[in-house]
Amino acid sequence: MRIERDSIGEKSIPSDAYYGIHALRARENFCVSAALPHRELIWAMAMVKKACTWANTKLGLLSEQKAKAILSACDEVAKGMFDSEVIVPALSGGAGTSINMNINEVIANRAIELLGFEKGRYDIIHPVEDVNMSQSTNDVFPTAVKVAVIKLLKELAHEVALLQGEFQKKEKEYAKILKVGRTEMQDAVPVTAGQEFSAWAEALNRDWWRINKAEERVRQINLGGTAVGTGLNCPKAFISIAIEKLREFTGLPLAKAENLFEATQNTDTFSEVSGFLKTLAADLIKIASDLRFLSSGPRAGIGELILPQVQVGSSIMPGKVNPVIPEMVTQVGIKVIASDIAVSYACSLGNLELNPFVPLIAHELIGSLKLLKETCRIFREKCVAGIFVDIARCKELLDRSCSVITAFSPYLGYETCAEIYKEAVRTGRKVEDLLIEKGYFSKQQIEKITLPEELTTPGFAGIKYLKEELK
Repeated sequence: MRIERDSIGEKSIPSDAYYGIHALRARENFCVSAALPHRELIWAMAMVKKACTWANTKLGLLSEQKAKAILSACDEVAKGMFDSEVIVPALSGGAGTSINMNINEVIANRAIELLGFEKGRYDIIHPVEDVNMSQSTNDVFPTAVKVAVIKLLKELAHEVALLQGEFQKKEKEYAKILKVGRTEMQDAVPVTAGQEFSAWAEALNRDWWRINKAEERVRQINLGGTAVGTGLNCPKAFISIAIEKLREFTGLPLAKAENLFEATQNTDTFSEVSGFLKTLAADLIKIASDLRFLSSGPRAGIGELILPQVQVGSSIMPGKVNPVIPEMVTQVGIKVIASDIAVSYACSLGNLELNPFVPLIAHELIGSLKLLKETCRIFREKCVAGIFVDIARCKELLDRSCSVITAFSPYLGYETCAEIYKEAVRTGRKVEDLLIEKGYFSKQQIEKITLPEELTTPGFAGIKYLKEELK
């Protein structure tokens, strides 16, 4: 064991631990959950520390020997070599101070070790005086959260685009397959299966656009603002150097916030991004719900879609297979919507120059991004890519429905068509047969009116063919 001291007192720390007294106190104080900071946040923190160390060295504030060791330690932390040493719970008080100090201690102790000394020799490299030089938790932590968020937004945008593309493939494949369209769970008018896939694809296209716009919202960082955004104890030249290096190290389009004071206290950009994620979640839930409904059956449901069978569905009903991937997608969507409420509420609770609840914002926002990214991938690979339209079933239900009657309304009027509809439902006969029997149309005319392209595009179905005949 080694003894470490802070302004409160001293504690025994395991000799082989890279964390120190601040991290240990935080773990003891905040042990309400097993949840720890996300890997992406640890990476981002290490990148911020690396950029800051570079700037401090450039300005002559750190010796080359210290800087080299700290920079190497930052790289190792970024690679995940010391994730087990990040012990502060994700939900910690102090606006992220405990997580920042945990990272400072791990980097310092690894740097000390690289210089050939035993961990805990803070006279060699100090977690605060050296690793945290020219910084405050209040600029470092929000900056790291934004770095992690931007990285994940890019990855999520890629997965959303791939999922959209899979729906577009289905749109083209089934562009001419006519089926019953439904509103309020009731038969409506004919549509094509391709049109239904196109609607899902277009919703995801808007989500892709929103996610890309969301990235723009979080590019401005407050690094160099220190405690409240005034930049106290931070050399002015540090800001531009550190941000330039952070851009270089992460490959992300980061920029200095125009108003560091404002950017330190306001977290509305996180709430905005979370809102975009909530919208994607809502769209995924809607799509998953549609797929479940249209694939219901296989004998006593709608059964127009056939989803891939990925696992056995019941411990008591032999042969049963459930739409488990859409069900998983729905649950993820619910979780993301719930997280958005937490993020929005936490963002609203900032006080004056600082929001103390950034740890919650970070954990929920990063968590939602990771969930959505993996969900889009699994949804695409294990469900959407393997969907088939049961063409025979679509035709069977379309023939049994009376949905085609709407196409004849411009010719016969609403009331007449309503009477024919009720008769068809009452007798079980086809609308087309009744129209012929009553002398309203010939079989050839009906065939023209009910062509797929006529029923599913703007205008009066069949009018270009029947114009002369109906004069």
